[in-house]
Amino acid sequence: MQQSRARLFKEYKEVQREKVADPDIQLVCDETNIFKWTALIKGPSETPYEGGVFQLAFAVPENYPLQPPQVRFLTKIFHPNVHFKTGEICLDILKNAWSPAWTLQSVCRAIIALMAHPEADSPLNCDSGNLLRSGDVRGFNSMARMYTRLAAMPKKG
Repeated sequence: MQQSRARLFKEYKEVQREKVADPDIQLVCDETNIFKWTALIKGPSETPYEGGVFQLAFAVPENYPLQPPQVRFLTKIFHPNVHFKTGEICLDILKNAWSPAWTLQSVCRAIIALMAHPEADSPLNCDSGNLLRSGDVRGFNSMARMYTRLAAMPKKG
C-alpha cells in the first residue's frame, strides 16, 4: 500500500504541473483519500460529445499500479462502451490489458480516444451499439448529441 501511495503522490505532482499542458483533462484528488479521484474531461472535437464536459470517478485499488483503477462516468453518456445506468466503462486497459505504465492521466486520454472511436462490437449500451452496428450513424450521433446537451453542457442562465 505504501508503494501505491508514493505512486499516487507522484501522479498528483505531475497533474499539478500538467494542468496547463492538457486543457482537456482536469484530474482532482479527493482531499481526504488519495485513492479517490475525479476527472472532468472535454468531449473530443468532431464527435457528438464536442462541447460537453464529462465527470469521471476513479476508485484506485491499494495495489495500484499493479491493478487498474475502477473508472466510471458520473455524467450520463450515450456510448456503446459505457453502461447507461452505472457509467461502467468497457475498455481493455481497465481490464485485461492494464499495465503499470499507465497513469490516471493516460487513462483519461484513453477514455477520450474511446469516446471518439466507439467499439460497437463489445457494447455495454446495446441501444447505441445496435445503432452503430446497423449502420445508423446519424441516429447514433443524434442520440449522443442529445444526451451530451442534456447532461454534459452547462445550463445557460
